[in-house]
Amino acid sequence: MNEMIPVRYFLEDQIFGVCSALGEKLRFSASSIRLYFIYASFLTFGSPIILYLVLAFWMEIRKHLRRHNSPTIWEL
Repeated sequence: MNEMIPVRYFLEDQIFGVCSALGEKLRFSASSIRLYFIYASFLTFGSPIILYLVLAFWMEIRKHLRRHNSPTIWEL
């Protein structure tokens, strides 16, 4: 059971980063946002997946721009 903990953290960081970030912004738990996302995906035949991908892309662009505006000493 303990060997599943690193896998869980990897999945939450890589796959569910959008739900976690959205939960922090809206002050909801990330697990409830994931659950609502799954329900909405089943009810609308997967159309929220497009929204999820757009949000994931936007978050990566934003992270890249933040790194570009304030580089670390190793990136100078």
